[in-house]
Amino acid sequence: MTGVTLRNVTKRVGDVQVIHGVDLTVEDGEFCVFVGPSGCGKSTLLRMVAGLEDTSEGTIQIGNRDVTHADPSERGVSMVFQTYALYPHITVAENMGFGLKMTGHPKADIEKKVAEAARILKLEPLLARKPKALSGGQRQRVAIGRAIVRGPEVFLFDEPLSNLDAELRVEMRVEIARLHREIGATMIYVTHDQVEAMTLADKIVVLRAGRIEQVGKPLDLYNDPDNRFVAGFIGSPSMNFIAGVVEAGAVAAKGLAATVATSAALPGAGTEVTVGLRPQHLRIGQGDTHRVDLTEALGGVSYVHLTAPTGEKLIVERHDQVDLAPGTRVGLGFEAADAMLFDRDGRRLR
Repeated sequence: MTGVTLRNVTKRVGDVQVIHGVDLTVEDGEFCVFVGPSGCGKSTLLRMVAGLEDTSEGTIQIGNRDVTHADPSERGVSMVFQTYALYPHITVAENMGFGLKMTGHPKADIEKKVAEAARILKLEPLLARKPKALSGGQRQRVAIGRAIVRGPEVFLFDEPLSNLDAELRVEMRVEIARLHREIGATMIYVTHDQVEAMTLADKIVVLRAGRIEQVGKPLDLYNDPDNRFVAGFIGSPSMNFIAGVVEAGAVAAKGLAATVATSAALPGAGTEVTVGLRPQHLRIGQGDTHRVDLTEALGGVSYVHLTAPTGEKLIVERHDQVDLAPGTRVGLGFEAADAMLFDRDGRRLR
């Protein structure tokens, strides 16, 4: 297997630039996830690696080969799409081996590779079935099996689980993680679901408007985001953001009626900043400053949705069972060490 290197990769469509000078290295055998909101350019960037979109500027390397302008068939990649794209009139085994058949591989070689892919994906009992007799998760496994059979250097996944229901998405996440461990291939995976990104990735690439906001290990991005966008996108429920103002060596969090003492480099007194707090870092206590809007009691965890006196919407995560009725008034507290600070442009204050 081999890695992927992007250097100053740019994509223009007419006068519109949709990918802005992306630099990225995906190491050999790494599971890299592109994540971001709809329209951020993650699928476009993946398709550029696959050769399905032209590269306006920059270079794309797979291993030691410059494939920037190479035909998709010459890049050594295999792509799994959001739609299964299976041929309905042929069997699972025939679907999986179709690509090799079209390139003239010997029948015995095709059967061997199909059998090995079926073993990895636990598809052996389904090889004689046609796609209409399969569940959604089984069809997606067949699509992945078709990619495995080709023996690519790099696997590319474009939101492969978005058409599945919640239970099947969890099941398929486990399957894909196990597949990566078993075959050790380089994989690049696109999703808008940050839970998928956190659970699957060795490395996450957070994209916004065609630019990379931050690259890192999942927990590094969660614990140490570079900016407000990454802090809000990584983590579920999302981070709470509270308006603040700089005082002498501290920040007053208006929505919590509290002060955050910090060693971070702060702008001048009176400057507006933002205080970020994860839902699990807020504590419900005595007082009547915040109004309860809704309590999601899920058994082992509860989410309490609140409105601050300043009108900001906040979420508190509790690992117990609480039942606070809408309209109840409560106070909130937190530890200053848990707060993150961001300037007016969203940059992290450290």
